Amino acid sequence: MKSIRDIPEIQGLETRRQLIRIPPEMDVPMTPRVRQIVDTVEFQRLAKISQLGLVSLVYPAAHHSRFEHCLGTYRTALLYLKQLSYDDRFSEAIQSQDAELLIVAALLHDLGHWPFCHPIEDIQLPSVPEHELFANSFMLEGEIADALRDDWGIQPRDVVALLSEKPRDKKSRILSSILSGPIDIDKMDYLARDSLHAGVPYGRNFDQQRLIGSLCLNESGDGLAITEKGRTAAEMMVFARYVMFSEVYWHHAVRAATAMLQRAFYEMYEELDLDALFRLTEEPMIGQLLEKSGNGPAGELLNGLFGPARRIYKRLSQFSLIEDESTYQLLARRPYPWLIRCAEELARILSQQIGQRVAPHEVLFDAPPMGLEVQFNIQVHYPKQETFRWLGDVSPVVKALATKQFDDFVKRVRIFVHPRIRTAASRLDNISELVIEAANRTES
Repeated sequence: MKSIRDIPEIQGLETRRQLIRIPPEMDVPMTPRVRQIVDTVEFQRLAKISQLGLVSLVYPAAHHSRFEHCLGTYRTALLYLKQLSYDDRFSEAIQSQDAELLIVAALLHDLGHWPFCHPIEDIQLPSVPEHELFANSFMLEGEIADALRDDWGIQPRDVVALLSEKPRDKKSRILSSILSGPIDIDKMDYLARDSLHAGVPYGRNFDQQRLIGSLCLNESGDGLAITEKGRTAAEMMVFARYVMFSEVYWHHAVRAATAMLQRAFYEMYEELDLDALFRLTEEPMIGQLLEKSGNGPAGELLNGLFGPARRIYKRLSQFSLIEDESTYQLLARRPYPWLIRCAEELARILSQQIGQRVAPHEVLFDAPPMGLEVQFNIQVHYPKQETFRWLGDVSPVVKALATKQFDDFVKRVRIFVHPRIRTAASRLDNISELVIEAANRTES
């Protein structure tokens, strides 16, 4: 029986015969069957979809693509499998064909992403599919489906199940924990890659090599764990993720741009063919949104983001558990339509307070979405004591982020306003009271 280390892609880590190089100086094995997938129309479209979307408005070098990230995640999967192949319990549970399923799932895990996918998904409109399910149309038929069956001996439905369905047995739970979990291959790649392209150090300040070298199975044998030698690296990864959310993904100007895009999309989504729109790459999608938006509020918002001159809304106020807990709790994780109605009420109130008309779309609320980030906690194996302990129980750094809601500390509630009214509105010293009044009107 072929062992995991005999898989051609894993051998390619050492032979270095067919490679693609991606930042940072990373060689990605490209066997003929991997290239067959990468060269398809469906996969190549990812090269024209940016990984971070609107983040580049604040961090101008952050133009890397979903294509690059998928290659990096695929390579990380090879490293995980190679390391775990030395774990007897893993080798007993996961055969080479299972490992190959993980490899193609890693390569294809973002296939269903469309441009600006996460901001659009976060507002949870009934007609917007989850990107994991949207990928089904790319994987279940066409070139990729043929490549999976012919070159890999894998049924496309099995890839779909691994990526989008709840794991049903021990084997699928192990593979799922590698794809999506506290120290999964997705986070391992995007934290460092996003940090590199954004030009900040935060996502690279953890020892990937040490962490991968410590991988093992958890006490029950159905998910990832680490040995004690990887504990510090895991702590640093937790903190890297926390700081990347604080300083990059939820940077106030990034969130202002996000709020503008979400409001514009909400204004016009019922008039759009979403299935066709989501199959476009970034520039064509922007072009279609600008064309369809016309001269109304959606057009004004989109032109501020994608027009010849950048015009991002300005932060008027923000609320967090520390800065104003009661107002934060009032607005966090509210349904998006409710937030729009509340922002429109605040626009009416501001019009009276500052003595000039404030249009409904000139006040935007940005609040943590209803979906929560995955909490970080993982078991640590102490071989000498033959015991497993939760990382949150042995690390004060992780304990704080594993026992308290991660989102509450990195995702603030913010109010953004059109630049033309920022100066007048910022003179008001009772913004919190006005927000509460707007919320009360919205509830009534």
